[in-house]
Amino acid sequence: MALTYKIDKYSVDPNDATKTKVGFRVTDDAGHILIIDKSVTTGSNSAEQIVEAAQAAGQAEIDQWASDVSNIGKIWNPETNSFQE
Repeated sequence: MALTYKIDKYSVDPNDATKTKVGFRVTDDAGHILIIDKSVTTGSNSAEQIVEAAQAAGQAEIDQWASDVSNIGKIWNPETNSFQE
């Protein structure tokens, strides 16, 4: 399952001026959407480095969400105890 990461927020964290808040809108192939924000230390990092750090900070949550929604919308066949294609 491929995930698309769209940046929907990128600003100075209002609670800590030394950090940048990055928001992602993560979409899977079925159209399920996860909105997740992470704050990471800005320092002298480039925008790409900040986004990479924010993604790394949220990756466990993103992976769990992707696993949780992977069976939504599938058809269950109780006669064969399996998903139908």
